[in-house]
Amino acid sequence: MRNGAKVAIVGGVFAVVVGGVGYGAYNVVSTVNGDGGSSAAGAERTGPPSGDEVEETSGKFFAAWEQGDAAAAADLTDNAAAARELLVAYGGQAHIGKVKVTPGKAVGTRVPFSVSATVSYEGKSKPLTYKSELGIVRGETTGRALVDWRPSVLHPDLQAGDTLLTGESASPPIEALDRDGAVLTKEKYPSLGPVLDALRERYGDKAGGSPGVELAIRHAGEGTGDTTLVTLAKGKTGKLRTTIGAGAQAAAEKAVKQYPESSVVAVKPSTGEVLAVANHREDAFNAAFQGKAAPGSTMKIVTAAMLIDNGVTAMNGPAPCPATATWQSGTFHNLTGMQPDENATLANSFARSCNTAFVKLVDGSDERPLSDESLTAEAQERFGIGKDWKTGIVSFDGSVPASEGAKRAANAIGQGDVQMNPLNMASVTATAITGTFRQPYLVSPKLDGRELATARGLPGGTVAQLKQMMRLTATSGTGAQAMAGLSGDIGAKTGSAEVDGQETSNSWFTGFRGDVAAAAMTEKGGHGGDAAGPIVAAVLRTGG
Repeated sequence: MRNGAKVAIVGGVFAVVVGGVGYGAYNVVSTVNGDGGSSAAGAERTGPPSGDEVEETSGKFFAAWEQGDAAAAADLTDNAAAARELLVAYGGQAHIGKVKVTPGKAVGTRVPFSVSATVSYEGKSKPLTYKSELGIVRGETTGRALVDWRPSVLHPDLQAGDTLLTGESASPPIEALDRDGAVLTKEKYPSLGPVLDALRERYGDKAGGSPGVELAIRHAGEGTGDTTLVTLAKGKTGKLRTTIGAGAQAAAEKAVKQYPESSVVAVKPSTGEVLAVANHREDAFNAAFQGKAAPGSTMKIVTAAMLIDNGVTAMNGPAPCPATATWQSGTFHNLTGMQPDENATLANSFARSCNTAFVKLVDGSDERPLSDESLTAEAQERFGIGKDWKTGIVSFDGSVPASEGAKRAANAIGQGDVQMNPLNMASVTATAITGTFRQPYLVSPKLDGRELATARGLPGGTVAQLKQMMRLTATSGTGAQAMAGLSGDIGAKTGSAEVDGQETSNSWFTGFRGDVAAAAMTEKGGHGGDAAGPIVAAVLRTGG
């Protein structure tokens, strides 16, 4: 939203006209006290709020909200300061009035409700309707029954740090198009919503449009565009061509819904264009592009490249797989059930995802020693990791720091200090099978003149070996079950990343089919082929 949105606030109370009786009959008292609420007469209560308390407290809160009394409504929550700020914005800079709250039947201490209101700005008015819910908790210091404050009480799309405001939009509206000209909407592709908002914020003024007037959520996160709730006056819509492929995006949207907290990215290795990006998460975070997590054994693609490029071993060279391996006080194990193989080759240990083989080779050899910086150099100089990617929206370009001690060995198997996301790992696969690092992007750099990151890429011999090892993994290794049924030239690498305090590992998987490379991550998804694998396979099946 542009500066200049009008605000009319007097004494913390926003003026509204109550539509209907609703909860306006409640008498609301505003006396600030320890829990953000007023003191209550009589003995202090303990335990969960009773049904009567839930009804009474929620009713008083709804009444104060309807009446436009921000101070009184906030005083009925367990965080009066935060609640008051957003309640004031609701009736002030957001210009929302004529509020009517209709509660549903309480379930325990949770109360669902619907809101109907009117947004009015400079002679223009539009209705606003939505559903949300609140919870009632016991105040820790007062014993009062209070609304468990969180921004989503006022609107389900509000998160911590967000605010509401009405005025001229910060950016003109855009019609985002896929690579073939098909329109991309958040209604058809729900997880693209935050991406489309970010693209509008960054490229709205370059797409030939003009701003309108709207009620929007101004998000606190960096690079996150406003979310439009109500359009009071339409602006001129500009058209923005993206690299997304509608078919791949549809497959990605469907695939991530199979598993909670999942993300996937697909890229075109021959160009670097992003073909799909999808997230299935409780929050609106674009973990596919901005996530920072240990990638597990998918990192062995980079580690294998380091070993080959530095002459330590080769695809058909030795890479023994003992039951355990120790590196500078750190003892490493393989997945339960993996049989040791002292005669294993690098290809065999890669396809089976043997941790100990890579740990034993992390020091290099007498003739070809490796250092703490070797893996970092391989990731940056060959694969472009950490090279300040400019994808068109905010993204994290991976991190492979030079670590000492046991963490150096942990980094080699995608644990330790290594941080990646599906975008990074899809790019790693694309570089591995083409030998050329092509920085992924969503919008052509020609639109805004930004310079894409560059890296040296890989020698032809290394590419041939990496590609063959990934083929073996997809056809007879740990990725075979997930990739079963896919035709053409295919390859894969699985990963299971352990996280402190988490009983089940994160599931990672990356693979390719023809000129499409994809990577996925599912939090607490288990082995790489269990959750992330089927997601990647579903996207690869579309062929881009």
